[in-house]
Amino acid sequence: MISSTKNAMDLKLASHHFRLLADPTRLRLLLLLDQEELSVAELAAIAQLAQPRVSTHLAKLKEAGLVSDRRDGVSVYYRMAANIADNGLKALWELLRSNTADPLVQQDLERIPQVLNARNGKSNWADSVAGDMERHYSPGRTWEVATRAIVQLLELGDVLDIASGDGVLAELLAPHAASITCLDISQRVVKAGKKRLKNYSNVSFEAGDMHELPLAEASFDTVLLMHALTYTKQPQQVFDEVSRVLRPGGRLLAATLQTHPHKNAVLAYNHTNLGFTEAQLTDYCKLAGLEPHNIQLSAIEKRTPHFEVLTLLAAKPA
Repeated sequence: MISSTKNAMDLKLASHHFRLLADPTRLRLLLLLDQEELSVAELAAIAQLAQPRVSTHLAKLKEAGLVSDRRDGVSVYYRMAANIADNGLKALWELLRSNTADPLVQQDLERIPQVLNARNGKSNWADSVAGDMERHYSPGRTWEVATRAIVQLLELGDVLDIASGDGVLAELLAPHAASITCLDISQRVVKAGKKRLKNYSNVSFEAGDMHELPLAEASFDTVLLMHALTYTKQPQQVFDEVSRVLRPGGRLLAATLQTHPHKNAVLAYNHTNLGFTEAQLTDYCKLAGLEPHNIQLSAIEKRTPHFEVLTLLAAKPA
């Protein structure tokens, strides 16, 4: 069915965008600008193209609203437009990005650090990305590695992971918890999780609704709500249930999207709300009898539309 809403992409605009993205060179440039903010000269050096050719492609992409530019002194830097998800292109772009394994593209991406070094007049990688290091790739330097190392410091006790999915987080935390109960509303997900973590004797899976937890009071030392809240229309009821199953002194750790206007961007993920504010999360905790210790903006996603992620740490009074 063709949508008639104002956010839908009209056929003429869609056809124009498809033609633009069908050009291999323009696609290479967009993939680079999705990674870094770059000048015409830098793009030309990375892609090994003539600067006039790069400028021509950028002009067409900018006219279509797919890239934006920023002047810094005498230099102009280009990057992927922040509103690409709002003009109906998100699904197409995600498909192109995730299925592009062309050797030319890989070579382009590998040349980015060299160009950044040259821009900053630095002789080494660390100097070239100082102050912005977390956004740049370095072999072996990943968030996964850092996380797996840091969790070794944790002692979590009995853990409840609400909206756990198929156990990705439980697999990471299992060696550091007395037990982990994974709860998800999807029977299919629960089945997949049981298969995935069948060798972990301290991990169990249950199908259930986070609004009515099928669990006894004061059963857990730690409750996780990692992006579960985007799937509720009754957040206060969820917090009330968390408080009920937490032991005195137990902790709640949550992560969720901050309030945003990007309804179309989250439709495919079945979100039932558009995020929360820090004030709302504070109120939910207090009304549930929990003490919010820290609520903060913890991340701004690099990819468009640059979702902001809030994290919450709260405790049940001892």
